[in-house]
Amino acid sequence: MGGTTHSSTDPFPPLLDVSDVTRSFPGVRALSGMRLDLRHGEVLALVGENGAGKSTLMRLLSGVDQPDTGRFLLDGREIRPSGPGHARSLGIGIIHQEFSLVPDLTVAQNLFLGREPRRWRWFVDRRALDRRAAELVAELGLPLDPDAPVATLSVAHQQLVEIARALSHRPRVLIMDEPTAALDADEVETLHALIRRFQGPNTGVIYISHRMDEIRRVADRITVIRDGRYVATRAVSTTSTDEVVSLMVGRAVATSTAPAPTRVARRPGPVVLSVRGLSTRGLLRDVSFDLHEGEILGFAGLMGAGRTETARALVGADPSTGGTVEVRGRPARIRNPAEAAALGVGYLSEDRKRYGLLLDHDVGTNITLAALASRFATAGVVRRRAARTAAQGYVRALGVRTPSLDRPVRNLSGGNQQKVVLARWLARDCDVLIVDEPTRGVDVGAKEEIHQLLEGLANDGTSVIVISSELPEVLRLSDRVVVMSEGRVTGILPAAEASQEAIMRYATLRPENTGTPPPDRDAPGDQYRAGAPEPTAPEHGREARP
Repeated sequence: MGGTTHSSTDPFPPLLDVSDVTRSFPGVRALSGMRLDLRHGEVLALVGENGAGKSTLMRLLSGVDQPDTGRFLLDGREIRPSGPGHARSLGIGIIHQEFSLVPDLTVAQNLFLGREPRRWRWFVDRRALDRRAAELVAELGLPLDPDAPVATLSVAHQQLVEIARALSHRPRVLIMDEPTAALDADEVETLHALIRRFQGPNTGVIYISHRMDEIRRVADRITVIRDGRYVATRAVSTTSTDEVVSLMVGRAVATSTAPAPTRVARRPGPVVLSVRGLSTRGLLRDVSFDLHEGEILGFAGLMGAGRTETARALVGADPSTGGTVEVRGRPARIRNPAEAAALGVGYLSEDRKRYGLLLDHDVGTNITLAALASRFATAGVVRRRAARTAAQGYVRALGVRTPSLDRPVRNLSGGNQQKVVLARWLARDCDVLIVDEPTRGVDVGAKEEIHQLLEGLANDGTSVIVISSELPEVLRLSDRVVVMSEGRVTGILPAAEASQEAIMRYATLRPENTGTPPPDRDAPGDQYRAGAPEPTAPEHGREARP
């Protein structure tokens, strides 16, 4: 484990000591008697289910909100951050789960927003700004272009900008709230290397994550909270994942990523969605695949491989430059997500804040919005009681933690917001459901519930596309796995032949060095051997092998 370990008899006070902190909001007590201590030089993981109070505590530490009671001690001295700027001046930096970037500004401008170098008194010194940004990005080893507008970046690269901005303040206490939710494996390793470089005798990290494998690699101790209260603190080296999860949820939860028996037994039906030669300007090239009725089709690949771009082009969120789409054998020209929904194709974006939610509207409205016309209206009049009853049913089924359907979605935790987006498309009752990072920011218990829900949908005949940066999740859910690299499909693997090693081999192929024969439309699956140098006649029912 990285960092300096301190014993309980250490004569020095903790770097950060939180004691008896309480915070209430209208209708809910978010924290009650909360406590934790962060030692010098350590990484302390903070875990708990969605809605347990993790983000609330971090907002208090960063000065965004104020506690009702309790105190914070930094090196034995009481502090009370009055705002984010004050917290930074005290040495507390935070990387929020939800971004706080200005999309129309460049990476460099976002990194030093509010503290730009100036010439004379009023004019920003752009040359100095760009130089400092380039030096910071190079120092941290991040794949960022300081001149790029943030609006043009992927979600993962926006997350890296947030990380770089927090580190640019040289904090003593660095709080990371789900920092790897949008990152692929290589970017996660880059982040963990940054953490190890950051650790020292006068610094410490509070690391909030639902990914237990990451916690075990990077953290020294784990503090568990549940329902706004402190539960326990354990050393990572002597605590099993199952024990941590049981402390989080108050019950035993299976943490295995092994494929479920129902997934192996499921036999896909006829082709529901057929995509041929889908291309976009600058990235996607000749993307082809079939999706069968009752099938879960996983999409895997490294960052920038084109997984999300494929989904967005498919539903008309981004313009395509070529290719055809057929829905149940009929050609479909989909120009926007509304037209996709009308054809029974629903899309859950990876960026729920930007594309998935009406943040200032209530939970009930967000759940039923997509289905109002099709399910909850008669002669143009909305049947509000029916809509509300249905919304309440989805809240119960998905375990959405909210005081009522009338609570604004903005006030829910990130994981509960994700459940609301999922509930919206369940209410819409789509034939094809495309879910991009379905469990991003979701706790272990809720992740398993979402997995079971997606499998249940497939068992009932819904066709599901799952895009995920977590290979165990792809392997857990998928009947077949489409692997992409640099905008092209490099392989399609049936579940029996899919493994992390096989997927990574295809994910690292250079597309220009692989042949791309057309799929065999008569076969039960996509007989698509993108790794082969020329078209072949594969054995019936089998697909690409690495």
